Amino acid sequence: MSTVEVTALKHESAVVDNITLNSDGTSTLAGNLVFSDASVQTTAPIGGINFGTVVATTSGTSIDFTGVPAGVKKITVMFNEVSTNGTSIIQIQIGTSGGIQTSGYQGVGFTTNTTMTAMSGGFLLSGVWAAAYSKSGIATLSILDSSDGTWTFNSVTSLETASTQVGVAQDTGSGIKLLSGTLDRVRITTAGGANTFDAGSVNISWEF
Repeated sequence: MSTVEVTALKHESAVVDNITLNSDGTSTLAGNLVFSDASVQTTAPIGGINFGTVVATTSGTSIDFTGVPAGVKKITVMFNEVSTNGTSIIQIQIGTSGGIQTSGYQGVGFTTNTTMTAMSGGFLLSGVWAAAYSKSGIATLSILDSSDGTWTFNSVTSLETASTQVGVAQDTGSGIKLLSGTLDRVRITTAGGANTFDAGSVNISWEF
């Protein structure tokens, strides 16, 4: 077996080397890696964890993260002492270029030693909620079947007093949603969408 030794690979029309072969055995890509097969084409970073921008949950009835790249397999939503002014449970909804989908969510939100609440219009983060509470922790959305848009949901968050952030209970949620189309947005809101956020912050990350 013979070896061809080169230091770089470049298309004849490129201004810079497309791939630089480093002396330590690693390689460096110039720009984004793009596949010719449209089913896997992406100009987003490949591998690693990609973060959105932190958003303050201090007003409004919903927080939207849009522009999630095609091909994402896992999304994590992070909560930092998020509070609302009402009793509707905080929930996550997902959507496509056609908008947020508000039905077809299956599963339960659960608060330790308290209440289990069935999902319907979104992925619930707990079984109960009140204006006196706040929430910290993470929720994970993972693609189960990319061929039909089935997404799974799992969350572990704290239930705290909003004024002192003292833990009251642990909240969990789990569920599934068949999404009609390619996921490109995530919404954090409340069941029914009427309560207003009044404290905390959220962010998302995604992985391919």
